[in-house]
Amino acid sequence: MPSPLKFTIEKTSGNARVGRVETLHGGFDTPAFMPVGTRGSVKGATPQMVREGGSQILLNNTFHLMLRPGSELIQKMGGVHRFMNWDGPILTDSGGYQAYSMAGINAIDEDGVSFKSYLNGDMIRLNPEIAMRVQNELGPDIMMAFDDCPPSVDPRAGHSHQPRLVSATKRDTKKHKDYDHDARLAIANERTVRWLERCKAAHARPDEQALFGIVQGGTDLDRRDWSVERVCGIDLPGYAIGGVAVGETPEDIARIVRHTAPKMPSDKPRYLMGVGYERDIVAAVLAGVDMFDCVLPTRNGRNTYAFTNEPGQGGQIRLKNAKFAEDPLPIEPGCDCQACDPARYGWMTVDGRGFSRGYLRHLFNVNEMLAPTLVTLHNLRFFQRLMGDLREAIRADDWSGFVSKRPHLAELVNAGRLGSQER
Repeated sequence: MPSPLKFTIEKTSGNARVGRVETLHGGFDTPAFMPVGTRGSVKGATPQMVREGGSQILLNNTFHLMLRPGSELIQKMGGVHRFMNWDGPILTDSGGYQAYSMAGINAIDEDGVSFKSYLNGDMIRLNPEIAMRVQNELGPDIMMAFDDCPPSVDPRAGHSHQPRLVSATKRDTKKHKDYDHDARLAIANERTVRWLERCKAAHARPDEQALFGIVQGGTDLDRRDWSVERVCGIDLPGYAIGGVAVGETPEDIARIVRHTAPKMPSDKPRYLMGVGYERDIVAAVLAGVDMFDCVLPTRNGRNTYAFTNEPGQGGQIRLKNAKFAEDPLPIEPGCDCQACDPARYGWMTVDGRGFSRGYLRHLFNVNEMLAPTLVTLHNLRFFQRLMGDLREAIRADDWSGFVSKRPHLAELVNAGRLGSQER
């Protein structure tokens, strides 16, 4: 049976690759960053705005769309592409992570997960067969297997960077005082493989939708090797690294990805799930990862934070700070987004100028809806510019040029390049 997804690698630079993925709804360049349209919308932005910012593929959340409005309704409305009026590729996650981390689990067993709906408290069941049926009905181009995503760090240690996930784990283990984290990781690894086999068997539209398997294993590199061998031993159009950015330090994330990504099939797309900080993306691209998603551009934009490359700003500025009250500059001088350079997109402007930091601060202070929209558009463009610069560096094998644009990443790039050469 022909694959509904075609992946072509154009150029490599060490482990880093630049390529192209083609689906039935068009293609996207890799490395790619997917904005998250959780409930069928990238919050605060129209599809045209998202497209004009350079995004080529979006992510929808199976868990939320399953609960409301329901996958059967979306199928009747023509599927997620027609429903949200996005004519490009769409990827859906399986819903398993949200069922685990957000919904106060009542039970996880060999068949699947039972949880309470956050909408009305009804009991909901999710397992490999249901996850496949829901995603088949939603109709994305790429769909994720239903996996068992355990905490990567022991929740009893209290060192997680993801308190919500740890809280969910603690709720699940309150009745089990003898919780064994190593045993939990082993069970999750084995169950993820069994569930992947069930997902593949239940997938009703394999000629239209590409199913990706998910590698687990926590921070244990031996468990990652075990998972890579078995998950990638099942023939699929692509594979993902899961269970990352669910409690680890940035150093651990980079270590796991550097170890895992090069061991995954080189002729299939590699997707790092839920990772979105600039440092983590760059480290993963250098390790050979092709696809990313994260809520950071939109979530942080709604909360007054704008991503920039300004020296000494730590990667973000908080536009609600008083120091921006009389600042006439756009969010980032030289940026070509709709907020910083609206004239470029045919928007009405005064003297071709962008929206000032002072104006945006005012909008946030009076709770005007335009503020989160404009900062979201800037953040989305920031990440697409990052991906474009990474693709350019790989094509030209010119990392010094990349670092010249982002000197704060010099140490990270040098370490990643060195690690690639050592391999």
